[in-house]
Amino acid sequence: MNLLRKILFPFAILYGLITAIRNFLFDKGILKSYSFDVPVIAVGNLSVGGTGKTPQIEYLIRLLSQKYKIATLSRGYKRKSEGFVLADVSSNAAILGDEPFQFYQKFPNIQVGVDANRKNGIEQLLSQSQKPEVILLDDAYQHRKVKAGFYILLTSYGDLYSDDFMLPTGNLRESRSGAERANIIIVTKCPVGLSIDEQNRIKSFLLPCNDKGINQELYFSYIDYDEFIYSDNKSIPVDEIKNVDKLLVAGIAKPEPFFAHLQNGNDEKLVFPDHHHFSKNDLLEIKNKAENKIIVTTEKDFVRLKDNISGEQLYHLPIKSSFLSDSENFDKTILNYVGTSTRNS
Repeated sequence: MNLLRKILFPFAILYGLITAIRNFLFDKGILKSYSFDVPVIAVGNLSVGGTGKTPQIEYLIRLLSQKYKIATLSRGYKRKSEGFVLADVSSNAAILGDEPFQFYQKFPNIQVGVDANRKNGIEQLLSQSQKPEVILLDDAYQHRKVKAGFYILLTSYGDLYSDDFMLPTGNLRESRSGAERANIIIVTKCPVGLSIDEQNRIKSFLLPCNDKGINQELYFSYIDYDEFIYSDNKSIPVDEIKNVDKLLVAGIAKPEPFFAHLQNGNDEKLVFPDHHHFSKNDLLEIKNKAENKIIVTTEKDFVRLKDNISGEQLYHLPIKSSFLSDSENFDKTILNYVGTSTRNS
């Protein structure tokens, strides 16, 4: 924790007090939450920064879309549009935001909506002629105006919310007690070989809510990288590309694992802020750095770069979320919730 963050500790106390009062008002019904007659699953975190929400949403899409009509609803962070937007063939990353546009391109059979007002967004989705049967709320854990039927809370291995502090001293958006709203907690970005002893140690920190009679499940997941990188019309095995000199470009919250997975000693790297809109100068810098080498970027950055860099030169590395164990139990819990809620509605 740097000195400035320590100095700002009184503001962290004030911020924590404000969020605690807000949550209390929602919990007591003084501030109104709205429920809906379709299954709504909210995926989010207590902290700012990358905890792997996008691959977790994609996991749920793959799990549910074969049986149900799925819609995702995101805020559309840093998009250039306003209000509710439903993705269609005219959409791009500037209109939807990079992550929703990624959903739209990867899963053409689902509906993808964006709206900072999640209540209005859900109402708009349910007014469509093709009404969704399940709605996945992306990064909506603190959006208390909507009462989701099921909450999935993510926290990164090595950066657990149980070890964190409130903003601006730490990275928490609300106090650790907010974890009590979660039905499932997932520790993301774990080492593939994480021991059972270490999992049990983490469980002892993250599931004290069980002592209060709250029924929660805890899972451990890791980032599973694709075996290929992809351009718009070509793929190359990752094992082959690791030995090729290239430019790696990332505009995500925590790019180090992405670089480590692909990098060799001669590679160049360019790092940009999360959700970065690439300017003309940025694009010129990327092209000058790359020269005749291929450029490999993340899925999220690819959707913002591909219209400005040659498809022969630009590639991306897909990722997905996989569980260390008990994936069948996780799937069963989600399918049971959705199946029961769908029948009830």
